[in-house]
Amino acid sequence: MSSDIQKYTSSQTEPDQEICSKLSEIIDENLPNAESKIWHAHPVWFLEGNPIVGYSKQKKGIRLMFWSGKSFNEDLLNVHGEKFQDASVFYNDVSEIDEEDIKRCLKKSEKIQWDYKNIVKRKGELIQLKK
Repeated sequence: MSSDIQKYTSSQTEPDQEICSKLSEIIDENLPNAESKIWHAHPVWFLEGNPIVGYSKQKKGIRLMFWSGKSFNEDLLNVHGEKFQDASVFYNDVSEIDEEDIKRCLKKSEKIQWDYKNIVKRKGELIQLKK
C-alpha cells in the first residue's frame, strides 16, 4: 500500500480502516501492474493512465467503485452511476467483503474498459476501449 493510501486509510474509523486495508490488499494483489494514488481525495488504481477501481468513504459506507463496472453485468455492483459507466458496492463491515467477487470484477476491469483518461479531450464523450 502506498504511503498516501496508508494515510487515507489511517484517517478512517477503525472499522472503516479494516475495510480499506482489505480492499487495498485485494486490489494490489490482483492488479499488480496498476498505478495507485490518491486522486480526487481517495485511493484509485489506474491502468495505462485510465482509472479502473477505487474506494471512498461516503454516508452509506465505504464505496468500492469500478469506473467501467456497469459493463461487467455483476449483481455485486448494484449501485450504478447515471451519467457514465461506473458501478459500485458499499461495505459497512469487513465481513461483508467477498474476495472472490472482487477478484472477478478486477479481472473484468482489465478486459472491459471505458476511456476516462481522454474524456476531457472528447468533451465528455465516453468511448469503450476494451470489450
